[in-house]
Amino acid sequence: MYKNKKVAVVFPAYNAALTLKRTLDEVPMEYVDELILCDDASKDSTYELAKELGINYCIRHEQNLGYGGNQKTLYRKAMEIGADIIIMLHPDYQYTPKLIPSMVNIIGEDLYPVVLGSRILGKGALKGGMPYYKYVFNRLLTLFQNAMVDYKLSEYHTGYRAFSRTVLEQIQFENNSNDFVFDNEMLSQIIYKKFQIAEISCPTKYFDEASSINFKRSVKYGLGVLKVSVKHFLQRKGLAKFKMYI
Repeated sequence: MYKNKKVAVVFPAYNAALTLKRTLDEVPMEYVDELILCDDASKDSTYELAKELGINYCIRHEQNLGYGGNQKTLYRKAMEIGADIIIMLHPDYQYTPKLIPSMVNIIGEDLYPVVLGSRILGKGALKGGMPYYKYVFNRLLTLFQNAMVDYKLSEYHTGYRAFSRTVLEQIQFENNSNDFVFDNEMLSQIIYKKFQIAEISCPTKYFDEASSINFKRSVKYGLGVLKVSVKHFLQRKGLAKFKMYI
């Protein structure tokens, strides 16, 4: 507990057997009450390993639901067990768990209800091995999104996020995509609901075992981001109404 607030770290896992233990070894458990992992029908031993490593709640999808579908299961479970601060951390060891105390502190002290681990603040992205085309896409998409949603973030595409329970209760994340654009839809909903977002600089690692979408999926994701941004613009200007913002 952090000031009587239960902290849960949730892991959206897919074929993460090679990196799961390394990730867990760096989780500062003195700040964390519960660990929840959802295995999205992996083809390796992710689920069995998670149970061996003592993760509190291990969930397995019998069919692959996608990255967004995985997160929906995790957030539902986190709220079911009474978590007040929910941190989403990829189990592929791309993001460092050592930032968890900072995220917990920011939300636990009621400074901000949402915290993002930004790879763009500072110069860590390219140094950490982010492919150059992804870096360029990230910067261009972020510029467009900031204009469309009337906010200012260094990046919208990090997979390292922390939320207060209140945020998850007030946005309609169940209406979002089951694919990678889910992350972007969540941020759009959060900004539309006028929740404030903090960013902290996050070193990142790109290596063979870390999960990453290929160029084709990146283009699909980028087009989805553009669509979400335009929807947000139309919604906030009163020119259209979309179910995701209810």
